[in-house]
Amino acid sequence: MSNTSQAILLAFAATALFAIAAALAKVAVQEFHFLQILFVRQVIVLLSALPTLVRTFPASLKTGHPLTHGLRLLAAFTALSSGIWAVEVLPLTTAITLAFAQIFFTALLASKFLNEPVGPQRLITILVGFIGVVIVMRPTVDGMLNIHAVIPVAGAFGAAIAVVCVRKLSQSESTATLLAYQSVFVGLIAALPLPWVWVTPTALELSLLIAIGVISTAAQWIGVKALRLGEASVIGNVEYMKLIYAALIGYFVFSEIPDRYTIIGAAIIIASSAHIIHRETRQKAQAKHA
Repeated sequence: MSNTSQAILLAFAATALFAIAAALAKVAVQEFHFLQILFVRQVIVLLSALPTLVRTFPASLKTGHPLTHGLRLLAAFTALSSGIWAVEVLPLTTAITLAFAQIFFTALLASKFLNEPVGPQRLITILVGFIGVVIVMRPTVDGMLNIHAVIPVAGAFGAAIAVVCVRKLSQSESTATLLAYQSVFVGLIAALPLPWVWVTPTALELSLLIAIGVISTAAQWIGVKALRLGEASVIGNVEYMKLIYAALIGYFVFSEIPDRYTIIGAAIIIASSAHIIHRETRQKAQAKHA
């Protein structure tokens, strides 16, 4: 099997696992605060990264850009916590659809802080994508005032900031340093309010929380492997399978039926963001052969 075929299969698996983890989180938030769920998840992430952290400690914690790391950690915390909170208050498909706003935020922030060019065509594509986001949020006064629809969009903005920070830091920081800060300090931030929100789980409930962490971590590692084997444009397009998985799980598990706004908005978001990914890949290929 070619590397591209392996990458596609791995990407399908990763997106399915992410959707399953989101569905399990939607079950867990009925009993536990979303920050408690995030804390347990980060413990699992930390355990998976522990061999690398031990091998590179203390050098992995040395950095010349502490402020950028701090911004990245706050942004990553916002993205991860909002992702769990969103599935508590929104239908699964809607929450995951709005999270794709990250692609447009990343494009805008990268142009501002990484000097990545944004021409008229790309700007129009970004604006079209945001129209799709607004449609999913509901084009009515009541819908726009509903804070629930803002939660995954805020998470998408946080994720975009984290991505831009990683792109900047990766030019001077090692992978071990990036991994160390993310795996350790996001969990510590989530732990701060635990004395006030902690609910002691039963053995079955603890298994559910651990499963969310294990599945999320596995999805992350599989997704990284897919990116190493295949082109980013191919993997990026497979990401949209997450919407289909979410719709199926939402329908069969939670009896959720996506309304017309979600369907129309998702179609616009997929089309515009797929265009951005295709255009970026084509430009990189042209620059490589120049």
